[in-house]
Amino acid sequence: MSNKQQPIILGISGASGLIYAVRAIKFLLEADYEIELVASKSSYMVWQSEQNIRMPVEPLQQEQFWRQQAKVEAGGKLHCHPWGDVGANIASGSFRTLGMIVIPCSMSTVAKLAAGLSSNLLERAADVQLKEGRKLIIVPRETPFSLIHLRNLTALAEVGARIVPAIPAWYHNPQTILDLVDFVVARALDQLDIDCIPLQRWQGRK
Repeated sequence: MSNKQQPIILGISGASGLIYAVRAIKFLLEADYEIELVASKSSYMVWQSEQNIRMPVEPLQQEQFWRQQAKVEAGGKLHCHPWGDVGANIASGSFRTLGMIVIPCSMSTVAKLAAGLSSNLLERAADVQLKEGRKLIIVPRETPFSLIHLRNLTALAEVGARIVPAIPAWYHNPQTILDLVDFVVARALDQLDIDCIPLQRWQGRK
C-alpha cells in the first residue's frame, strides 16, 4: 500500500488557533490524501469563540463544513468522527495509518496523552499511534509553557512523539498571517515526510 493510500489522522483539540487545522486540511486534500478527522468537544466552543460560526456535530455535515472552511470542494477524502465514538476505526491499532497530527493541541490534551488517558476518540487514536510505534505529531499552541506543560511534552517526546510548536519563522519572508500559519503546518507535515505546501526553505549561505 502506497503512502497516499494510507490515511492520516487529524486531531483538532480545543486550543486557540484552529486556522492551523483548516490549512492542514486544505493542503492535504489538495494533495489527494485521505484524512480521518476527529475534533474534541472543546474545539466546538473554541471555533464558536474565534470565528462566531457554529461547527456541526453530524459527521457528513462536518465534512462539508471543513471543506468549506478550507475552500476545497473536491479532492482527497475526508471522514469526520464524533468525539465520543471510541469504537471508530481509528481507535484500533489494526487500522493502518501514516500517523496522526494533533493540530492545534491544547495543554489539557497533552497532559492526558502523557498520562495515557483516553477519555475521547482523539485521545484514544493518539494513544494507539504511540502503542503501535507510529508517528504522532503534536502541535502545541500555548504560551508561556509552565513547568508542568514542559514535563508533559517531554514525556511525550520520550515515547516517540514529535513536538512541533506553533512557532513560525521569518527566513521565508512571510507577507501575510497565512504565510506564518503555513510554515508551521508545513513543518508538522514534514514529520510525516509529506511535502505538499509551497514553502521557501532555508538554503544556507550560497
